Amino acid sequence: MNPARPAPTAAVTVVGIGADGWDGLTDASRAALSEAEVLIGGPRQLDLLPPRCAGERIAWPSPLRPAVPGLLAAHAGRRIAVLASGDPMFYGIGRALAEEVGKAGALRVMPHPSSVSYAAARLGWPLEDVEVVTLVGRPAARLAAALHEGRRILVLSAGADTPGEVAALLRDRGFGASRIRVLEQLGGAQERTNAEATADDWPDAQPPGDPLNIVAVTCRRAPDAPRLGAVPGLPDDAYEHDGQLTKRHVRAVTLGTLAPAPGELLWDIGGGSGSIAVEWMRTHPSCRAVTVERDPVRAARITRNADCLGVPGLRVVTGAAPAALAELPPPDAVFIGGGLTTPGLLDACWEALPAGGRLVANTVTLESEALLADAHRRHGGELVRLAVAHAVPVGGFTGWRQAMPVTQWAAQKTLDTPSGANR
Repeated sequence: MNPARPAPTAAVTVVGIGADGWDGLTDASRAALSEAEVLIGGPRQLDLLPPRCAGERIAWPSPLRPAVPGLLAAHAGRRIAVLASGDPMFYGIGRALAEEVGKAGALRVMPHPSSVSYAAARLGWPLEDVEVVTLVGRPAARLAAALHEGRRILVLSAGADTPGEVAALLRDRGFGASRIRVLEQLGGAQERTNAEATADDWPDAQPPGDPLNIVAVTCRRAPDAPRLGAVPGLPDDAYEHDGQLTKRHVRAVTLGTLAPAPGELLWDIGGGSGSIAVEWMRTHPSCRAVTVERDPVRAARITRNADCLGVPGLRVVTGAAPAALAELPPPDAVFIGGGLTTPGLLDACWEALPAGGRLVANTVTLESEALLADAHRRHGGELVRLAVAHAVPVGGFTGWRQAMPVTQWAAQKTLDTPSGANR
């Protein structure tokens, strides 16, 4: 009988530390830091360590993420400990380290309670009912997608100015009545949790405070503010547009057919106002999209719509497809809302899809409809016509006004069956 193998020694240990510093660490975390030959972290975190932690101290450069491989390689073979705020695997450096040295036994993570856990405990908010939005290294516009009446949000701050930025965004989006509470230095001796006001009152009520803070928001929407739901089919007037807009009811059907799933990437060809890409990304925080629009004025408008509706991560490529598609990462789904008659566009999009990828194309012209009919013949899928009518005044009565019908082709790419495979 072979003796049990000892557990492999981690090449890198990442230790979570809070505002309570050394006193708040477990014995195991203290030992890992004391024994490390190299200590890497932010200046504030390194300053929390006592002299007994004698390893070489290295502050993270900026930008941080590109520096990770080089720093680890420069100290290969030495005992490395990396300091992280709170839980390293919750919007922390743990993710980058896992990507670099995440093989079995190469990374050891020793978490500390996160600021989110502390905040929920102080506020009495069940974490499963709370939306968490990070603005660390990200634009404040990300918060807009999480704004819904009555929802509770915890915002991870980038610094002392973040509460003011949050208040300004809430006012701008019609949520000025929302209650804001700032919790500073959570878990430390300087903890302060009593800064509170509505977003409307914030500019006069609260000057910038401690940079180490988290912002708690209880959402309250003004009665006259636009109500933006959590599913595709936002009102048309939620967008700035020049008429090049996939209208609300057709948009809802189109997104349902595209069937976005977490982490997937969409190509939105002929972006117009960007509505398809925007609502794809609003379905889940990890959904990604690239919209291709040849008109620079419309491309700039798409960027403004993405910011306004809470998905500033939407990538806008100004250029004509199919040439503009050459350097894009492979998509999980493609939507073609314009330019179908451009030679080679439809085939280029189809070829770019992996097995299981989806393509949806909409058109209102006979010329493009003929192309979709041919694509349906060659690749299968579903060819449908969508018709929407709106009730309008007709003299003293009411009648129906028919919008232009939309022809839609949708197909999922499958692996070609090898010749003779079923014989």
